[in-house]
Amino acid sequence: MNDLYEIDRRLFLTQLCAVAATAALIGSALKAETPAAGTQEDAPNTHNMLVVGTEAVFLSHLPMFDGLNEGKSDYTSPHRYQVILEARFSSGSKDVTAVYTEDRKTHPGTKMYTLSPTADFVLAKLFTPDAQKPELSSFRATVFRGHLERGGKPINGLKDIAVTVKQVIHAQKFEPADDKPEELTYFLFGKGIELFLAHSIIKPPDFDQVLSVKVEGHSFTDAELGKGIEVTIPGRPNQASERVQESQQVTGLTQPTGARALKFKLEADKEIYFEEGELLVPPTFEDTKLEKKGIKSAPDKSSDVRRQQRLSQG
Repeated sequence: MNDLYEIDRRLFLTQLCAVAATAALIGSALKAETPAAGTQEDAPNTHNMLVVGTEAVFLSHLPMFDGLNEGKSDYTSPHRYQVILEARFSSGSKDVTAVYTEDRKTHPGTKMYTLSPTADFVLAKLFTPDAQKPELSSFRATVFRGHLERGGKPINGLKDIAVTVKQVIHAQKFEPADDKPEELTYFLFGKGIELFLAHSIIKPPDFDQVLSVKVEGHSFTDAELGKGIEVTIPGRPNQASERVQESQQVTGLTQPTGARALKFKLEADKEIYFEEGELLVPPTFEDTKLEKKGIKSAPDKSSDVRRQQRLSQG
């Protein structure tokens, strides 16, 4: 692995758009040689992830839609999945998860930690054919303090380590035919009193958001949190502009299987990650108005453009 690590997903999609444009000019020969998304297993790719938690380690895949295939039956991006995992880190026979948790505790001003696989793999293998018995249960990666695609720094002791999936919290492939909930919808997960909300991503235009939160009026077990609890925010339209913000107190509503609907209070703490532009079709790598207005957890995206240029030039 070289110092620039793997080509990131933004560069992949930038190059994919360039290839598509070239194919449109020279004819359909390239399309004939490239199977449409969904007709066979995805090719291995670099799947960067957000890292959160200190009581336990949780990973959230950084998704994208890109465009639709020719039959408009599937999104073309290999990142068309929302995936949330609980994991542990190891180097050889040594568990090094504590290297990450201690680094986060000693850098309280850094909201965002990320990881990048050191070898490509098929993302869906982490939760298929069965989430409890996936085809792939581990991969190698490097953990970064900050956003790895926006100037994050690799952490000593967490370079090219083994990432083992302990459980799949949530995994969903984006389908063009799916309907988006009208009200703001999240997944609540975590361990003990350390809880997080991840916005439920369905179809473009959409947004990715992860917040740390506190719950009042009910206690969820680790077993319940391990399955990802779907939470609706009543009366809030499912739009990025209406998302739960830092320090806000809202009412959450969940519907346990075979039980009455449950209402409880949610208090948002820190917004760890918010991304809107990459969940548009086509995606944009420039800050949207809401991203500029929101609390920044990483440097300006303009650095991505410069990084893409450097990578494309070798």
